[in-house]
Amino acid sequence: MKSVAVLIPCYNEAETIANVVRAFKKCLPNAIVYVYDNCSEDETVQRAHEAGAIVTIARDRGKGNVVRRMFADVDADIYIMVDGDSTYSACDAPKMVEIIENDNVDMVVAARKERSENAYREGHKFGNSLFNFILKILFHSTFSDIFSGYRAFSKRFVKTFPVMTNGFDIEAELSIHALTLSIPFAEIKSEYSERPANSHSKLSTFKDGAKILLSIISLLKETRPLFFFGMISLLMCLLSIGIAYPIIGTFIETGLVPRLPTAVLSMGIMLISFLSLTCGLILDSISQGRMEIKKLNYLSF
Repeated sequence: MKSVAVLIPCYNEAETIANVVRAFKKCLPNAIVYVYDNCSEDETVQRAHEAGAIVTIARDRGKGNVVRRMFADVDADIYIMVDGDSTYSACDAPKMVEIIENDNVDMVVAARKERSENAYREGHKFGNSLFNFILKILFHSTFSDIFSGYRAFSKRFVKTFPVMTNGFDIEAELSIHALTLSIPFAEIKSEYSERPANSHSKLSTFKDGAKILLSIISLLKETRPLFFFGMISLLMCLLSIGIAYPIIGTFIETGLVPRLPTAVLSMGIMLISFLSLTCGLILDSISQGRMEIKKLNYLSF
C-alpha cells in the first residue's frame, strides 16, 4: 500500500487547524498529517499537536519557503497539500489519491467550486480569472484554477520540483512547472467554503496580486526567453518605425533629414530591438538546455 502524506502550511490558523487535521485523518485514516507552521503568533502549533498532527516550525516567512521545506523533509509516495483555513473539502482527498495512483498523472488540482456567495472575495475571484487567462495566453494553460491551494502530487513531482518562489505565487509556479515540462496533471471540482468567522485571509488582493504578476513575468523570462525578449524587440521595432515615419516621408520628398536628433533616437531604439532579439535567441538555447536537465531529472526519478 502506498504511503500518503498530508501537508498543511499555515500561519495564525488557531481557529481552524484542528478541524482541518481531524477532517483529513478521518477521510484518509492511513495518511500521516504534517503541519508546517510559519511562526504563528497564536495557538496554531498547540492545537495542531492536540489534533494529532506532526508539527514542524518553518522559520523563513512566506508560503513558498514553507512548501520548499515540506517537499524536502517529508518522504511519501503520494502527497496532499492543503491550506489550514478549513475552506477545502477533505472528502475529495481519497479521490485525488486514487487519480494519482490509477491515472498515471503527477499532479491533481482541486478547482474550487463555491458553496456560497461569500466563500470567495470578489477581488480574489477577479484576480484568479485574470491570471488564469494570462497563463492560457502565455503558457497555453488548460487550468481553470491555478491558485488552488488544494493539490495532490506524486513523489516524482515533489522530489524534482525546484521551488524558486517564496510567497503566495507558489501555486502559479507549480502550475507553470507542470505546463513547461508537459507533466501530466488532472483537475477535479471541489467544494470551497467561506472561512469561519474568526479566521482571516493572509492574501492581499493588490499587493500579493502584483507580486504574483511579477513572478509570472519572471517565470516567462526563464522558461520562454525568446518569446519574452521577442515581444520587447517587436515593441521597440514598432516604436522606432513610428518615430522615424515622418522623417522618412520628408527624406523621400526632399532628400533631406531635417530632424537629426529624432533620426538618431529612432536608430538607437532599433538597435535596442535587435539586441533584445539577439538576447532572446541566446537565452533560448540556454533555457532549452536547462529544460532538458529538468526533464531528465524528472524522468529518471
